[in-house]
Amino acid sequence: MSNPWVREAIAAINADFTRSADTHLVAVPLPSLPQIRLYIKDESTHITGSLKHRLARSLFLYALCNGWIQRDTPIIEASSGSTAISEAYYARLLGLRFIAVMSRSTSLEKIRRITSYGGECVLVDDPTQDRAKARELALELHGHFMDQFTFAERATDWRGNNNIAESIFKQLKDEPYPIPQWIICGAGTGGTAATLGRYIRYCSYETQVCVVDPEHSAYYTFYKNRGTCATATGGSGVEGIGRPQIEPSFLPEIIDHMISVPNVASYAAIHLLEELVGKRYGGSTGTNFYGACLLMADMVRHNVSGSLVMLGCDSGELYRDTYYNAQWLIDQGFEIEPYLEMMRRFIQSGFWKQDA
Repeated sequence: MSNPWVREAIAAINADFTRSADTHLVAVPLPSLPQIRLYIKDESTHITGSLKHRLARSLFLYALCNGWIQRDTPIIEASSGSTAISEAYYARLLGLRFIAVMSRSTSLEKIRRITSYGGECVLVDDPTQDRAKARELALELHGHFMDQFTFAERATDWRGNNNIAESIFKQLKDEPYPIPQWIICGAGTGGTAATLGRYIRYCSYETQVCVVDPEHSAYYTFYKNRGTCATATGGSGVEGIGRPQIEPSFLPEIIDHMISVPNVASYAAIHLLEELVGKRYGGSTGTNFYGACLLMADMVRHNVSGSLVMLGCDSGELYRDTYYNAQWLIDQGFEIEPYLEMMRRFIQSGFWKQDA
């Protein structure tokens, strides 16, 4: 490689990775479901606090190796927050300017974290226009539009090389059911689901990938009506997952099953998770947990034993003023108690509401 700065940049990212530890696999207590094991792949323990730390590292390496980023290249991204936080971290590591284009409804704590890494935030009223605005800024500033929604599914080495799928299976090897029945994740870009699905097929595992989707997202409709153009109005209501339109990295052929989850169920689920494991997670983790409960209920009905892994995407501390704020839930018209009680009853008794 003839460019010394690019060599140094790649070395800096690799050194940062070597200094980092893997994320934990947390067992969720299920006293009434002895034949089932549920684990959280806790991505909130990354230094930037979310699953998107892996994606940001891959996107930077991909862009550097493709020759798209040079010493003075401004980096622009369209992001609801978590990817932008992680990309701001890597931009600071390399001494590059970073600008995040995001919905005006993004949590203030996420904006604070982006700026704490030296990033800048440009807010748009219409979430469907974030990519267009980012592309416009990249042209104006002669920068690089990172475009996570296009490159997420190809920037990560899905055959292994320390990706999230390889990590999950390594951490499960000494567990009672080392090959899980299901891995559950949401779709922001769709890149994580693509990595999981490809790795599972490459290794010939029987594990299935279930993608859960907020109610105000286009992905579920597109998956159920393949080939039909799908759009949704506004934001998904669950930061980090769901999109108003279908993104290039969302690959439905790799997904085995999809579940549409009411947003109120996602908010309720994170409160139950806090009771079970003593830790707060963000709304997208709640979406995963509600989907996991539905899958576990189906396993109970069919007398199937096994394990499931759901992603713990980011920390609930980012959402103290929203999902964990009782007044915010009331003001938004979300009554979480019925869903909370339904899920709590399932964990305690093994019976889902339809089974009663």
